[in-house]
Amino acid sequence: MKIGFIGVGAMAQAIIQGGILRAEFVPASNILVHSARKNHYTTYADQNGLTAVASNTELVKQSDIVVLAVVPKVVTSVLTEIKSALTPPQKTLVSIVSGISLDQLAQMTTNDQPILRTLPNINSEFGAGMTAVAANNNLTGTAFQQATDMFAATGEVLELAEDQFAVFSAISGSAVAYVDFFIDALSRAGVKYGLNKQVATKIAAQTTLGSAKSLLDADVSPAEMIDQVCSPGGDTIAGILAMEKAGFLSSVVSGIDATIAKSTRKTERD
Repeated sequence: MKIGFIGVGAMAQAIIQGGILRAEFVPASNILVHSARKNHYTTYADQNGLTAVASNTELVKQSDIVVLAVVPKVVTSVLTEIKSALTPPQKTLVSIVSGISLDQLAQMTTNDQPILRTLPNINSEFGAGMTAVAANNNLTGTAFQQATDMFAATGEVLELAEDQFAVFSAISGSAVAYVDFFIDALSRAGVKYGLNKQVATKIAAQTTLGSAKSLLDADVSPAEMIDQVCSPGGDTIAGILAMEKAGFLSSVVSGIDATIAKSTRKTERD
């Protein structure tokens, strides 16, 4: 199986390095790349043992799965360019482009084009990604499994209705920055009380990682985990109540509201 990437920006590189190469999903030479800047994609290919291809059309002809990893404004022109090369034989088109729906992708290709729309996050680079996927009716069986397995190699995969993609993006894609913001806040509090920033950040990051893993492994609600840590009249419950009084919960929800609102406005403009 050969996988072609049209575009090798940060997210494409995260999927390639954090998933496909790390998990040895396919040999490095079976990953084909092309982008608008020759120096960029050829250098990246040379550094990782990938195969650089001179054009988008040639990449599609040589690939079984074609990953569309470009910015939204060039999707139409790229799909117009490669449309005739997508079939026959039928290639699987995988999009990681935000804001472009399955229907829009079908309109720019053909009615029988197998398409998987995905929303991965940047943690895919470390094998700890979270990816939402939605397939059209043309993508089934082995082809669907191969496409989704590629993202399973980068972390967790969740089949989700397209109308929930904006929410997913807010609490998975954008939330990577929000969690880092929280970790940074914890580390700055540590600095306030005498720790150096590097040590405080390591403590906060590892604690966040451990808490997330414990929550997933225990398969309980966050509230139940909180109750386990908060002893009656203890320090932790005092901190929880102080954070809530300062508006912790409402500020997080407001942040997600703003993220979804911005995403919705951008999609409507596109």
